[in-house]
Amino acid sequence: MSGHSHFKTIKAQKEVADAKRGKIFAKVAKLITIAAKEGPDPITNPKLRVAIEQAKLSNMPKDNVERAIQRGTGELAGDNLEEVSFEGYGPGGIAIIIEGITDNKNRTLNEVKQILTQNNAKLAGEGAVKWMFERKGVITIDNSEINTNKEQLEMDAIEGGADDISWNENVLDIYTSPDSLENVKKNLEAKGIKMDGSGLGWVPKDIMTIDEKAKKEWQRIVDAADENDSIQEIYSNTKD
Repeated sequence: MSGHSHFKTIKAQKEVADAKRGKIFAKVAKLITIAAKEGPDPITNPKLRVAIEQAKLSNMPKDNVERAIQRGTGELAGDNLEEVSFEGYGPGGIAIIIEGITDNKNRTLNEVKQILTQNNAKLAGEGAVKWMFERKGVITIDNSEINTNKEQLEMDAIEGGADDISWNENVLDIYTSPDSLENVKKNLEAKGIKMDGSGLGWVPKDIMTIDEKAKKEWQRIVDAADENDSIQEIYSNTKD
């Protein structure tokens, strides 16, 4: 497996303005609520555990986390949320996967269509591009924060059970099978390695290179997705 996925982590959201932080909290709360539907105990619910970890990384208040869990279990009233996934072709012919959580699938579908069509991209049918990706556990480590020898960090990741690794400047993405994600995290924690984010993501099997015009259009899509309340993650098969 080669290249760098566009799996976004809370790491990139650490130093944001208060207005943006409120949007981040709202997105993370949706993640927690959806995850809590499978059980309120993070020890027995790995999906909830990952969502709570993201809440901690974004400095989300504990009360917000508890309310989100209660909405998921039905103890508190809340919107009827559902997970959605869209596939498409982007600038330069890249493949795109967009995942979200929404209380109105049709509204979110129209918003996604608008984001794509405004930037030389379009929606595709279910299964049109997912075959170009693999479902993987992804752990992100910002080495500029821990300042560890890169070769040693790579060795620790591989010894910890990683399937593959990829550097993007000082940021290391560690890839695992979905089933082994938690074990790899535990092995890294035992070595005292600080992680900046983790979860399941779509990792491209092959990487496309696009021209400067397409890069700018793709960046506008990513920025619009960040601003959209219902979009949680966006992936492509370009590293640009």
